[in-house]
Amino acid sequence: MKPKIHFGEQLSPRAEQVRSALTSGPGITWVTVFLLVPLISIVVISFMSRGTYGDVQPHFTLENFKRFLGFGAFGFDPLYPKIILRSLLMALGTVALCMIVSLPLTFFIAGLPQRWKQVALMLVVIPFWTNMLIRTYAWQIIFSGTGWLARAAASLGLIAPGDALYPSAFAVFVVLTCDFLPVLALPLYASVEKIDWSIAEAASDLGADGRRVFWHALLPQIKPGLMAGAILVFIPATGQFAIPDLMGGAKTVLLGNAIQQQFGFSRDWPFGSAISCLAMAIVMIGLWLFARTAGEEGRKTLV
Repeated sequence: MKPKIHFGEQLSPRAEQVRSALTSGPGITWVTVFLLVPLISIVVISFMSRGTYGDVQPHFTLENFKRFLGFGAFGFDPLYPKIILRSLLMALGTVALCMIVSLPLTFFIAGLPQRWKQVALMLVVIPFWTNMLIRTYAWQIIFSGTGWLARAAASLGLIAPGDALYPSAFAVFVVLTCDFLPVLALPLYASVEKIDWSIAEAASDLGADGRRVFWHALLPQIKPGLMAGAILVFIPATGQFAIPDLMGGAKTVLLGNAIQQQFGFSRDWPFGSAISCLAMAIVMIGLWLFARTAGEEGRKTLV
């Protein structure tokens, strides 16, 4: 076998293997130890049973998955199916509101002079400089009964005087949206910066109104960034547990809360692992449907 040429240097097969191990080996090891091994462990534990004192017993069973789907020892219980539906709706609502806020924000930043764009982008990223828990505790102060938002809501008759705006689903929804807004705004801004405005001008010259110009000339150009940001928001929002726990209390239980409870005080690791596996399966199915839809639209565009 002839030695391969790599960057102008002749390498023997053995030398090439050594160089590959030195360059890619640490990354592969990191992913294997901290991602694949825990993932495989969760899958294996999900088929085991919980002992009397919370220990994991190597007894193969499918009861954990049946229980999560609502089929328990006492018949059908919609508790966990409702948690799935609530988590998906909360994540989709978060994505939708992030889109609604990010679209005018990114177009505004893209229209600024060059020296102000960096400042505006830095202001968008600044919330990430603070820990998520600290931001959530700050929202608790804002939504407290003595805050101006609660007093304004009380004056409108939405809540009783002195009541706080949390714990509630509204508070969870608002905090999720504010926390994940930069995650969607940044990839969307990258697409907005590359817009070919001559297409919009041509559509306007042909008689299209503002709504049609955006829908047919601008949206197809920013769709890649919009979809990328939507995925980056949807996945963590589906499994979020800290924000629903702090802002929703016991009133708003999502998938992340259910998993945290099973690995916490419930000490039911097999059931918690089953919830984790099904949650990952739900997210992967959603991503597969998105990829398939995007691929079909891409082929239609090429045709």
